[in-house]
Amino acid sequence: MLNSKSFIAIDFGAGTLKLAEFEVNEVGGLKLVQYGTKSLGLEGAQESTREQVVLRALQELIAERGVRSKIANVCAPGFHVFSKFVKLPPVDTGKVGQIIEYEARQNVPFPLEEVAWDYQIVGTTAGGELEVLLVAIKTDVVDGLFRVGDGSGLKLQLVDVSPAALCNSFRYNYGDLEGEGCSMLLDIGAKTSNLLFFEKGKFYSRSINIGANAITQDFANESKLKFNEAEVAKIEKGFVSLGGAYEEPEDPQAAAVSKIARQVMTRLHIQVNQTIQFYRGQQGGTVPQRLFLSGGASVMAYTAQFFAEKLNIPVDYFNPFRNVQIDPSVNVEDLSRVAHSFGEVVGLGLRNLAHCPVELNLMPETSIQRQEFQQKKPFLIAAMFTLVAIVFAVGWFHGKVVSIKETTLDELKQKVQPLMAKQATMRSAQTELQNVKKQTDKISELISARRYWAEVLNELRRIVIQAETKTKQKLDTDVGVWIETFSPHVAESAAGFEQPGRFLPGQDDLSGLMGFGPPPEQPVDSAPSAPPGENEISMISFLCRGVDRESVTPNANSELAFALKAELEASPYFTKEGLSLEPIVKDEGAITFSFGVSAKLKKPFNLKYGLD
Repeated sequence: MLNSKSFIAIDFGAGTLKLAEFEVNEVGGLKLVQYGTKSLGLEGAQESTREQVVLRALQELIAERGVRSKIANVCAPGFHVFSKFVKLPPVDTGKVGQIIEYEARQNVPFPLEEVAWDYQIVGTTAGGELEVLLVAIKTDVVDGLFRVGDGSGLKLQLVDVSPAALCNSFRYNYGDLEGEGCSMLLDIGAKTSNLLFFEKGKFYSRSINIGANAITQDFANESKLKFNEAEVAKIEKGFVSLGGAYEEPEDPQAAAVSKIARQVMTRLHIQVNQTIQFYRGQQGGTVPQRLFLSGGASVMAYTAQFFAEKLNIPVDYFNPFRNVQIDPSVNVEDLSRVAHSFGEVVGLGLRNLAHCPVELNLMPETSIQRQEFQQKKPFLIAAMFTLVAIVFAVGWFHGKVVSIKETTLDELKQKVQPLMAKQATMRSAQTELQNVKKQTDKISELISARRYWAEVLNELRRIVIQAETKTKQKLDTDVGVWIETFSPHVAESAAGFEQPGRFLPGQDDLSGLMGFGPPPEQPVDSAPSAPPGENEISMISFLCRGVDRESVTPNANSELAFALKAELEASPYFTKEGLSLEPIVKDEGAITFSFGVSAKLKKPFNLKYGLD
């Protein structure tokens, strides 16, 4: 809801500028305070002169009507607006915006960077597809509307389009008809016409590039009149010829206008018929039950009878003020003559009330930023003067602070000098404390290392016993394995480190030797290892010997070897990366077999513990 009591709605039509000032009444509805129209003539339809003509007409209208409000909702001219209904497949809510942007790039006839565009999801089909109304207008057109607004002292807060504004206006005033079959609204403008369908909550519209200016232009060409003169003759004498055998008017201009009007209306009727067929075939609509006419060209005599005859349905004029309160100061009789052309204006006014069925806004980012800057300009000027005053105040304050700091610094120097004499003594004591801590840490490491090898050997004994136990349970036969030789590997320096060698020659992987398939592309024990530090044991190698049980189970020996490897991998003392298993070798003429193991300690053992 706006802070100001009243607000303005402006329809920048191709041929006529329409303005209305509204208020919100006591029950939250719309109340018309005053209204006005201004013809734009031929110059208003030409791009080169349109902006100046519209600005002048708006300024005159505001001055004549004494409009008080500065807040305005505006409707862009229909011939500048691109609109299209598209259907999107069912998608997640979060992806709807991306898909619609893709559709906009495919359908809008201009690069999206050059337009202001918006969309509205108006419903879903029986198959779950989303029905979306997509609208776009070139940014420079909207910038022109903002320049007109700025030149008239207005703040534009919303830029709508004709189909959306007409939809909101119709549903506000004729919502009771949506359950009684399909209703059509034909808005005949100066350059374009909008055809809208309403049925059971559904909404569909199409813009038709035929308007009342076509009648004026054809009549001007035929009668050799200027456009403005032809427009006056059309308004004063024009009507739609009923066709067939009838007596023509005695006035040749009236006769000529009537025939031309029928030709143009016939072309419009063809487009209406085609749209009805599309609506029924592609949109799933039903046969229209009634037609409402709106727009400035719809009041030409016999227009309603023409469409009633062609479409064979009831035709009435659209009253956008049907549910709008009229201020007592408004002349209702004068309003009734132009009410049919205020559909967009009422739709704009409704946007300041509650939620509307279709809510679009084509305000480009550049216009919003410029408008915000204009609002902030007085504050920026005030801020500049304030900043100058602050600079002078800061200069004076700085001089005062410097004087105080100099006095305080002299006092602190006298207090700091005795403390600086003690600084050297404290530094010497701190260095001695650090040396003592280093010695203490080395002693702690040495004490911890005394137990380390005993823990490693106990762990190996546990691993061997556990491997025997698990293999025996798995094979259901007695097995035996023990460590025959044990070799820790010491590196004298990082530069001279070499990975410990194997116990036996042969293949690089135990599985290939025992028939478990081809060896992996990169054996674990072939991966490069980081060199240990100087005088450090990080690798151990040991030769295991076991009782040959292949006569009982063919894979008994390999099962035992792999069980031992698995226990080493699970041990907290060894790493998986440094663990390697040598191929199994059976002893000739003996009942044992052997295999070598290399393992890397998680915690390397430093042999160079000592006190410096």
